[in-house]
Amino acid sequence: MLRACAVWLALCGPVAAQDITRAELAEPTARYDHAVLGDALEWGALHLWLEGGELRTIRLPETRVFEDIEARLADLDGDGTREVVLVEADLARGAALAIYDAQGLRAATPFIGHPHRWLAPAAIGDLDGDGRVEIAYVDRPHLRRELVFVRLEGARVVEIARQAGLTNHRIGEDFITSGLRDCGAGAEVILANADWTRLMAATPTDQRDLGPFSAAAFASALECR
Repeated sequence: MLRACAVWLALCGPVAAQDITRAELAEPTARYDHAVLGDALEWGALHLWLEGGELRTIRLPETRVFEDIEARLADLDGDGTREVVLVEADLARGAALAIYDAQGLRAATPFIGHPHRWLAPAAIGDLDGDGRVEIAYVDRPHLRRELVFVRLEGARVVEIARQAGLTNHRIGEDFITSGLRDCGAGAEVILANADWTRLMAATPTDQRDLGPFSAAAFASALECR
């Protein structure tokens, strides 16, 4: 997927690296009939506010939507400017994890390859202790249930690990049940096992059972209690 001038409302062309101070999903649309997040509306555009107050809007073509609950800001490559992480879905090919910067689309995973197939972002942070930032997401949280760890490297999203038997979303919920914690021994992703009976902590190399799953237990685990 390449950057395209057509998606911009602003002028196209090379620009200096700029920090994104705020990102927001915009322009609700019903053109994708998946409703995995509980209603028929997804998002057709992304607003980016840059340092200095400039607003840029990225508008997707009619064959795609942002199928997500939020636009997540994080400095993924350590250059001092933040990127945006969110789920972008193609009406014919399903979801991909997309990364945008101030100039537009920076990198993305391949689309899953089938409509009505989704992925759910789980956490962003240094998840393997090497000083670099990783993104964790669940590949098909209702079907495949694999926690995937990826890293932004230049203009590519590179997979570094997978953990099977984990999930963070149930069909129809308008929220994602996962998050990042560090209780002193390194960052972990907190989420559920495949059948929602156990609360789990996962890294690229390990997963641990934290006990029976409940909403209260999940909230406590995120706070290291």
